[in-house]
Amino acid sequence: MLNNEMQGILHGSQEAGWVLEPEAKRLLSLAGIQVPRFSWATTLREATDSAANIQYPLVAKIVSPKIIHKSDAGGVTVGIKDKTRLVDTFNRYSTFEGFAGILIEEMVTGLELIVGAKIDYQFGPVVLLGIGGTGVEIYQDTVIRMAPITATDVRSMVNGLKGKRLLTGYRGSDPVDSEQLTRLMIRFSRLLMDLEDQIESIDLNPVKCTGDQCIVADARIMLKPKTS
Repeated sequence: MLNNEMQGILHGSQEAGWVLEPEAKRLLSLAGIQVPRFSWATTLREATDSAANIQYPLVAKIVSPKIIHKSDAGGVTVGIKDKTRLVDTFNRYSTFEGFAGILIEEMVTGLELIVGAKIDYQFGPVVLLGIGGTGVEIYQDTVIRMAPITATDVRSMVNGLKGKRLLTGYRGSDPVDSEQLTRLMIRFSRLLMDLEDQIESIDLNPVKCTGDQCIVADARIMLKPKTS
């Protein structure tokens, strides 16, 4: 069930047609889905103060209703180690079209997965799980299920991945915490059902999973067009 704060995020995003990443992450957090510590800074002072609270090294991303694909636009900077680099990044991003601030967040590590959803014209809401990151379009290692999903569905989805060995521990790497991944997938599925009438798609890529957490490092929510 969407609360008033969630509804407010969606209502405030209608004009843009999609939910800016800071608001998308706030929405996910309200749904019980883990996201990095982050701050949406609209001024340089806010950016430096937020960085001091979150602590370096950091990731910074452009926030603009005109820029959906931030990486393609050069709007993602990782490994910011000090205030000087942060100031340079903020000043550079401030020249981007539609500049509405920057997202500052802690750096997280882990196996990169993609979790997604769309409203299929025939089947309704469907959930996707796959090997994520920048190579997702190359490897196309994904599995889809109709929502809502159960813990059994999540296990089946993991087993359906070609790269499933990456999740269970490969060449000495720690296995992904299956309980955390299952919890994230089920909460995401529930959120999808609540959003069914308001969205077209959701992309969480990457979701970074380790032996003790699964955390959404990037999020994009596309809304259904407004009807007159």
